[in-house]
Amino acid sequence: MKTITLTLKKKSPISLEFDELIPDKIYNWEKADFENYDVPVGNTRFPLTDYFDIEVEGAAEGPEEVKMILDGDMGRVKYIGCEMSAGEIVVNGDADLHCGAQMKGGKITVNGDAESYAGREMEGGELEIMGSTREFCGCSYIGEWRGMSDGKITIHGNAGKQLGECLSGGEIYVKGNCDILAGIHMTKGFIQIDGDVTRWPGGQMKNGNILINGKLGVLLEGLVFDQIVKDPEIEGKNFSGKYIKYTGDIALNGKGGLYLNAEKNRDLL
Repeated sequence: MKTITLTLKKKSPISLEFDELIPDKIYNWEKADFENYDVPVGNTRFPLTDYFDIEVEGAAEGPEEVKMILDGDMGRVKYIGCEMSAGEIVVNGDADLHCGAQMKGGKITVNGDAESYAGREMEGGELEIMGSTREFCGCSYIGEWRGMSDGKITIHGNAGKQLGECLSGGEIYVKGNCDILAGIHMTKGFIQIDGDVTRWPGGQMKNGNILINGKLGVLLEGLVFDQIVKDPEIEGKNFSGKYIKYTGDIALNGKGGLYLNAEKNRDLL
C-alpha cells in the first residue's frame, strides 16, 4: 500500500488542475517525481512544490493500492480524481470544480464542501461529500446529454440546482436539502433526498426514480398522481412509511417515478 500526502502550504488565486495526479497515473511515482512535476495553473505550469509539502510512504503495484491524502483547503484545486478508475483520494478540506468528474472506480472522500460539477459524467466508483455541493452534481457537461451513468454519490449536506441532470444510471443520495430541478432529463438511476426540495424535481424525466423524504415546495405539472404506496421498494431499497407516487414527465411520455413522503406533504393529499 502506498500513501501519498500533499499538504497545502500556499493557496493559489488561480485554480490548480489535478487531473494528471490520479492513482492511475502516479501509482509508481516516488517523492522525486512529485518534486519535479509542474502542475497546470491557468495557461501555464508551476512546480507542485510551490504549493505543497509532499510525503510518499510505501509502494504500490497498481492504482488500487494507492491512497492520496490532500490536506488543507483545496478550494482552488480543480479536477481532483477526474477519470480515476481505482485507488482512494481523501480531501481534508473543500474541493474546487469537477471533483470526481468522469471517475470510473475507486473512492473519493471530501471532508468539506465541493464546488459545482462534482461527479460530472461519473461512470463508477464512489464519491462522498461530507459537506454540501453546489449546482450540477452528477450531471452532464455543457453540450452533452448524458450525465452520471453508474457509481454512487453521497452528500451529507445540501445540494444545489439540477442535481443529477441527465442522470442515466447510478445513485445519488442527499442527506440535506436540494434546490430546483433535481433529476431533470433523467432517463435511469435513483435519487434520494432526505431534506426539503424547493421545486420541480423530475422535470422532463423519462425514467428512473426520485424519492423525497422532506417537504416539496412546488410540484411540476407534468408529474401526475399515481397512487399512495406503503413501505415501497425502489431500486432494490426498502423504505418505511407512506409515500405519494407520481409518474412522468407526461410531456415526454415519461415513466419515471417521484415518491414524496406523505406525512411531510399532506397538503398534496
